[in-house]
Amino acid sequence: MELRHELMEGRAELPRVGAVLPARGIHPPYIVVNGFDDEIEAATAYLRDLALNDCSPLTVRSYGYGVLRWFRLLWLLGVAWEKATEAEVAVLAGWLRTATNPQRRRSRPCGDVPGSVNLRTGKPALQAGYAPRTINHALSVVSGFYSFHAHQGNGPVVNPVPVSPQRRRALAHRSPLEPQMVVGRSRLRQKVADRPPRSIPDRLWNELFERMGCERDRALLEFYVSSGARAVELLGVGVNDVDWAGQLVYVISKGSREREAIPASPQAFVRLARYLDEAGTPPAGEPVWRTRRGADRPLSYWAMRRIMQRANGLLGTNWTLHDLRHTAAFRMANGGKLTPVEVQTIMRHANIQSTSRYLVARVEEMADKLAEHYNTPRPETSYPSGYSAADIEAVFGA
Repeated sequence: MELRHELMEGRAELPRVGAVLPARGIHPPYIVVNGFDDEIEAATAYLRDLALNDCSPLTVRSYGYGVLRWFRLLWLLGVAWEKATEAEVAVLAGWLRTATNPQRRRSRPCGDVPGSVNLRTGKPALQAGYAPRTINHALSVVSGFYSFHAHQGNGPVVNPVPVSPQRRRALAHRSPLEPQMVVGRSRLRQKVADRPPRSIPDRLWNELFERMGCERDRALLEFYVSSGARAVELLGVGVNDVDWAGQLVYVISKGSREREAIPASPQAFVRLARYLDEAGTPPAGEPVWRTRRGADRPLSYWAMRRIMQRANGLLGTNWTLHDLRHTAAFRMANGGKLTPVEVQTIMRHANIQSTSRYLVARVEEMADKLAEHYNTPRPETSYPSGYSAADIEAVFGA
């Protein structure tokens, strides 16, 4: 019992045993092994079901890590997965609320204090621990794991992860176009703040663009902010995916995993042409964006992320690659030239509600208008001539 309390209070750590490894087959693409490198058959069966249900390999990998975390907790507590109860799920939720997220240790020592707000961007820095969405995702992984095995006739009769029957009934047959009903959260689920998407104001965008050190990086930023493509989607564009005449590029969409055409600005194609003239055109079938140092190879997501981090270090900001997509959507939605349905089509949103989130006014975007408002002198009160000062004071006061 003392160990459970220490875990829930963040005074004990889960053992760093086991791993998520690539599988030899396709179903599943990843497996979970224990500390002796033995495959966990129950986890493999669950991940295989996810793969057969057309989940992407990255989703299967993410769920694999969620299952591994759950098994690490059970190994530490000495509980078999078939006998787990809500008490063990509560320990997991408590540990995630208090433990330090090891991913945060990658941050620079001189970076923003965890949880503080960057005064230039208005964006809060990540907390030192696990975010509420991460905790809810971990609970969803465990819940799905036991739901699958309950369907197969394995494991406990009752799913140990609490559910909200009221929420299930409310969302069972709801149309995405209907307003979302407010229902209570399930026990152990965390409250998630509904923050509007964060875009980069024009004055800060100009500073960021000027910090790009080469034509490749400037061309990438032009494409990101004019097309709204996701970071990985754009980095996968090949030579044959560029339609110069139609001002289009073809990307593998994250949602549908189909090749789709997205438009970009003429300036983006001009920058791309300059970059190719400077660096040379890669062979057919190879990605357009290449590294500039070392062996010739495609520019990876992590390399592009590092480019943004260096610019942030110089500017004192904390922009991310996904903020570029938010900026593109915000400009399209508020530019007055495109309808919300057209913006939805370009951004490839599943429903119009995702697009409507960008039709908002934020204080950070209104700096110039607010300055003009505050600097406008107050109008002076005047009265027509012919009235005595005593009469005016009697009617209107001093």
